[in-house]
Amino acid sequence: MSLKPPLTELEIKTAQSGFYKGFTKDVTITAKILVAALILWAVAFPTQAADVLSRFNTLILASFNYWYIYVVAFFVIVCLGLAIWPSSGNLRLGNEDEKPEFSAFSWFSMMFGAGMGIGVLTYATGEPIYHFQNNPDVIQGLVEGASAETVRSAYKWSFLHWGLSPWGAYALTGLALAFFAYRRGLPLTIRSALTPLFGGRLSGYVGHTVDVVAVIATVLGVSQTLGYGVEQFVAGLNRIGLGDWLLVTAADGSQKASVAAVILSLVVIMGASTLSALSGVGKGIKWLSNINMALSFFLLFFFLLFGSTFFGLNALATGIYDYVVALPSMMFTVWSDNGTEVGAALEGWQGGWTVFYWAWWIAFAPFVGLFLARISRGRTIREYVFGAMLVPSVMCFVWFALVGGTAIDLELSGVAQNAILGTGLSDQLYATLAVLLSDGLAWVFSVVVAVLLLTYLVTSADSAVLIINTINAAGDEGPKARPHIIFWGAALALVVGALLIVGGLGAIQTAMVIGALPFSVVMALMGVALIKAIINDSIRGRAGLPVTADEIAGE
Repeated sequence: MSLKPPLTELEIKTAQSGFYKGFTKDVTITAKILVAALILWAVAFPTQAADVLSRFNTLILASFNYWYIYVVAFFVIVCLGLAIWPSSGNLRLGNEDEKPEFSAFSWFSMMFGAGMGIGVLTYATGEPIYHFQNNPDVIQGLVEGASAETVRSAYKWSFLHWGLSPWGAYALTGLALAFFAYRRGLPLTIRSALTPLFGGRLSGYVGHTVDVVAVIATVLGVSQTLGYGVEQFVAGLNRIGLGDWLLVTAADGSQKASVAAVILSLVVIMGASTLSALSGVGKGIKWLSNINMALSFFLLFFFLLFGSTFFGLNALATGIYDYVVALPSMMFTVWSDNGTEVGAALEGWQGGWTVFYWAWWIAFAPFVGLFLARISRGRTIREYVFGAMLVPSVMCFVWFALVGGTAIDLELSGVAQNAILGTGLSDQLYATLAVLLSDGLAWVFSVVVAVLLLTYLVTSADSAVLIINTINAAGDEGPKARPHIIFWGAALALVVGALLIVGGLGAIQTAMVIGALPFSVVMALMGVALIKAIINDSIRGRAGLPVTADEIAGE
């Protein structure tokens, strides 16, 4: 049976004139309507919105926990398998003689920038501290919570959530996009990665649906990240001394950002990010990235030199060892309520942490994956996978070990006296600095963290706006119309603000878990399509047939 040549053209209709010139109207308008409907619903019917979102969230966590756990394991296995297998690992993301667009140093630097961000600033302290008190090993009675023996298990579970699994999700998306864009010459948009399964049908409504799902997932995934960032930014402003009006006490006794603080923060963040997006990647985003890179290294080296250095390095070494040894078991274990108190507690922990995280990474995958694809042209699949999965994972591990390790050591030694454990997630990094330093220096470093957080917030938001418009414009990476940049900047701000005000971070988490579900199906299909394409290319290569767009065009 003769093997057909690969699809190297995918016609995606875009408007030739008018307000939507250069955009796929079916994708852009549908996505705008859905996002606007979510905002209006949350604002007009806040109680109903919170209740419905909560019910959906409960249903998804109860019915799809197995799906989320196994599908993320599938992403990791596919990426590592393709990298390790000789014939696929040596394939180049581009033409066979194409050189990488960026030097190894620049590429790894950008990988580090992608691996860092708002989530790491929030969770580098908060997650090890939480799991130091409670994690599956504690629930099962294997170790005692908040004791020295719990430290190793705290890092094992923290590294699970910030290691190969999230970066496997990102790497798979980026690999599929890069493979079909740079080897097949297809548009750099989500639907192109499904061409081995659906072919030319992706030019129409099947492809439009895929891209709309990707846009909605991106909006909700980025909103989740921005929501955490806004809460931590407000906590920082309060630590700096800008007033008690920034925080309000919730019904459960915890403190959260006030409505006025949320609005003020979003005006500043989204205003700056929209201006940055309008200036393009080479100006605003580039300079902001340079600033947050410098501040990130400064803060990390501070904790390396003046934090609990030995404790942190020991946690890093033992944590990585425990993580690697336990990874197969942790990656595939799904707990369910078996009628026992321990079973219910394990199911609740996994739903609140692992399943939530997997949904978050999936929702964030179009954003990070497209970025990884854009900077990885010319790399082999092996180079790409190891660079996109190992380097960012290690950088996250270093942050968690040095920053979170300092916080745990301060509590274990009695120096902190519950000052870190006793505060909320968004405030724990500032609380660690307050315990570690004198009042004056703690104030200075709180300013540094707040500025660093602001640069990450602006960078994430403006990059997300540009990625959303790239998908809406059928993969066109060129200049986008100003009104569309302004719309999506405002839409992100309104989604974050509306959901924060309606139900706090919980409402954003719930919306994001729901929005990630359909895109998780798309990602699973992307993995299958990529495997199929590489197998077919291997067969074509052995038969002496062309496999890249340039080879086919040169026949």
